[in-house]
Amino acid sequence: MTTTWVGPVAGRATRGAGASARPATGRLRLTRRGRVVLVLLVAVVAFLGARVGAAVAGGPAEPVEVRVHVVAAGETLWSHAQRLAAPGEDVRDVVADIVELNGLSSSGLAEGQRLLLPVGG
Repeated sequence: MTTTWVGPVAGRATRGAGASARPATGRLRLTRRGRVVLVLLVAVVAFLGARVGAAVAGGPAEPVEVRVHVVAAGETLWSHAQRLAAPGEDVRDVVADIVELNGLSSSGLAEGQRLLLPVGG
């Protein structure tokens, strides 16, 4: 038994019933929904570009002179930050700086841990 496939006839429109057979004009026509999607897409790309630009814009940080401190029992980042904070400086900012300087994942300290502390405080 042989099966023969019969395809569309050359030169005939293959659109469904009721569809107009207008020739292509080469222009892109957007619906209202298409325009909304296009505007949102452009806005997202612009937002992401601004975020990446802001992240890359910062140069290398100023070098910070540090000293190595071995943590004793009962010491906290807060106590170190209070000693290092300049008058009027927020101690929370100094704690954040120490955490960043040491690459800590939390603010907890362990006895015997080596801690880098900025000099000059």
